[in-house]
Amino acid sequence: MSARPTGRSASVPPSLRLERQFLREGHTLVAGIDEVGRGALAGPVSVGVLVVDAATRTAPAGLRDSKLLTPAARDALTPKVQRWAVAWAVGHTEPAEIDAVGITAALRLAGRRALAQLPVAPDVVILDGNHDYLSDPREPSLLDDLGGPAWDAPLVTTRIKADVTCAAVAGASVLAKTTRDALMAQRHELFPHYGWAGNKGYSAPDHLQALALHGACEQHRRSWRLPGVAVPAPRTVQPSARTLDLGPAAGDALGDPAPGGVHH
Repeated sequence: MSARPTGRSASVPPSLRLERQFLREGHTLVAGIDEVGRGALAGPVSVGVLVVDAATRTAPAGLRDSKLLTPAARDALTPKVQRWAVAWAVGHTEPAEIDAVGITAALRLAGRRALAQLPVAPDVVILDGNHDYLSDPREPSLLDDLGGPAWDAPLVTTRIKADVTCAAVAGASVLAKTTRDALMAQRHELFPHYGWAGNKGYSAPDHLQALALHGACEQHRRSWRLPGVAVPAPRTVQPSARTLDLGPAAGDALGDPAPGGVHH
């Protein structure tokens, strides 16, 4: 199912108009979903989910798609968005998993991990974009081999620019972004060569220069054509002598600050 965008300007705050339409149709819990890290060279792809219901009030002032906000604004909004939501979570798919199944299946796995953390079960999902990566594909996939969570499929509707127009999706985008950014800042401590505290694993000049000098590490997506690195990229860089707990093993939602956050 796909919904058309409204053509709203990015300067107009997102609203709960579409979410409330679903609620009026008889749905009880509506989730917004957005991803971050799809185009990064290193680190996980992360998917945020935020749930609203009929009692949910207008979104916190200043909420926008995470890409339209400064880092400081995102950080300030994060606790407000968490309190505003009925429930929220962020799921991750790690680089080795992305290499194993490809980015589309990796998005599906991260989204399902996020949904599996929720203390409630939404009956409809608004997914940013025009492609439903969340639902089962027509062809068999490798998700079962990666320990993906059981899937009790809600209705999924895609909407182009939902992160701009739909408050639940905008909130999910902020939570996904701040969670992944914090995780990449932690991993910077293990692999300081690449400047992930600043570039968050994307193809910024300092990251590309470090790849050319040091090669790739275990946090890079080695199946990708990493600039200046042979494919498959060898794991030539060892972690820093400083130790850091990276969180649970692959298969869990790594590094989440409060899995399955819930607010009533």
